[in-house]
Amino acid sequence: MQKKTIIILILVFVSVGILFAGFLFLFPKSQPAQIVTNTTGVNFYPFKTTPKVTNLTQPIDISGTGVETPTPTVNENNSILKKISSFPVSGFGTYSKQIFAVVQPAVTPPVDTTVTVPVVKNSKKTAVVAPVAPATEYVSTVRYVNKATGNIYESDADKINEHKFTNTIIPKIYEAFFTKSPNAVTVRYLKDDNTTIESYLGTLPVDLLGADSAGQQTLNGNFLPEGITDMSVSSDGSQLFYLFNVNDNSIGIMTDGTGNKKSQIFTSPFTEWLSQWPSPKMVTLTTKPADGIPGYMYAINTDKKDLTKVIGGINGLTTLTSPSGKLILYSTSTNGNLATNIFNKDTGTTNTLGAKTLPEKCVWTKDSSYIYCAVPKSLDPVLYPDSWYQGLTSFSDEVWKIDSFSGSATKIADPVALSGEGVDGIKLALDDNEDYLFFINKQDNYLWELKVK
Repeated sequence: MQKKTIIILILVFVSVGILFAGFLFLFPKSQPAQIVTNTTGVNFYPFKTTPKVTNLTQPIDISGTGVETPTPTVNENNSILKKISSFPVSGFGTYSKQIFAVVQPAVTPPVDTTVTVPVVKNSKKTAVVAPVAPATEYVSTVRYVNKATGNIYESDADKINEHKFTNTIIPKIYEAFFTKSPNAVTVRYLKDDNTTIESYLGTLPVDLLGADSAGQQTLNGNFLPEGITDMSVSSDGSQLFYLFNVNDNSIGIMTDGTGNKKSQIFTSPFTEWLSQWPSPKMVTLTTKPADGIPGYMYAINTDKKDLTKVIGGINGLTTLTSPSGKLILYSTSTNGNLATNIFNKDTGTTNTLGAKTLPEKCVWTKDSSYIYCAVPKSLDPVLYPDSWYQGLTSFSDEVWKIDSFSGSATKIADPVALSGEGVDGIKLALDDNEDYLFFINKQDNYLWELKVK
């Protein structure tokens, strides 16, 4: 009996031990929860990259005259006046370029803007997250042609980041005209005989959003007729007008930006003309000027193809018509006495401006309310515009903004004070938003910009 009792007790203790071991296996001792503290400087934008810096190289000089990179004369971070190009240019064009917007880091985590497609119950499909397109913005951009090589370069207006856009070499470009529809450029130069003027119209490569072309694109296009004496671009940048001589007659041709659709709108036995295309339906022609010689200006209606006299009998006449087509800025000179005026076609009245300059050194705003001009600080006692055209005299300019209705003028910049460098401004142009004024320094053909707003 005692032996049986001992066996029963042993079995009970064994059973209790097994149950206790099973309890520990099924319900292990819990671990303390980890406490995660917020770390200062958490990067909410892990894919933010450092801007790529490209080492620009000086283009090879093939002109035989040498291309010297200038020492910077302005503080590009602070000054409203900046030198854009690192070499002489033959022409430029302004654009609004689409780029990826720079996202500034937020103080708080950004709101999730993704869209989640709900999962159907009992379906094997998983949730799909729709991607959000990156933000973009438009910036003012300028493209320009290297005078020595014909390569096209590009830079933003708000920050100077000059880089090569095309690698097609056309030596010794005299002048260049850019069109916007399509994006194209016409470069003009002398053939090997140093007499015949050649004009090549090339379509610019497509500028892909976010792409880094590294200047490897080529310029493809066609030649326009030889011997074009003058050329101008329409106010909307979509068409060209050019003049050339046939059998002692001047012929005027209007064409689209590709050079394929051509229409003759003018012919004259007089061959000395300067053209401008200030408004969509108006091309103006002004006789080439000389001090003391009466000049005349005419307007061509591009639809009717008729010719109408606007002003005439004015000595040393040079002109610049407003985008409205109603106001004509013009200069007159007799024995070197230069004067600048505005003629109103509607009223037939003329107002003389206090600022003395040449219309070739000015540009109108889109609404024809104001004129930006490079105004010489002083005028030498020479014949105008003859001596200036021939390079016998040069100016040191200030930039003025002129009210076209009141004639009042305000000086907005002195390049010498801002940069220590004198500027003789030509080929003035505004960007699409009229925030920047671009011009070429006639003294050395470098491209500049001035922030005017």
